[in-house]
Amino acid sequence: MMTENQEDLKNLKSVRNSLDALEKRLQKLTAQMERTQIADYVQLLNRPFSLIWRNVLGGLSRGVGIAIGFTLFASTILYVLQLLGALNLPIIGDYIADIVRIVQNQLEGKAY
Repeated sequence: MMTENQEDLKNLKSVRNSLDALEKRLQKLTAQMERTQIADYVQLLNRPFSLIWRNVLGGLSRGVGIAIGFTLFASTILYVLQLLGALNLPIIGDYIADIVRIVQNQLEGKAY
């Protein structure tokens, strides 16, 4: 027959095992939350002005980046087209010259 102390000791061990398992699960959950950065997300949701401001700055920087990128791309294409037009190739040269002339007229503000 078990004495009362032995029974209490057995119950204490089972509670301790349960607490150890719970602690391990909490540590895993904490690590996962840190990886997903939920705390930062919740903080942003609690401060909507900060969220709006970040989105505005992100949109502006994206827009400026697209504008600069398109300008560089278009100017490179026009430069190559001017070089090809200078070669005076029969069919391609006339087509490229028309495109360059239209672009230059648009830049000068004239209607083609």
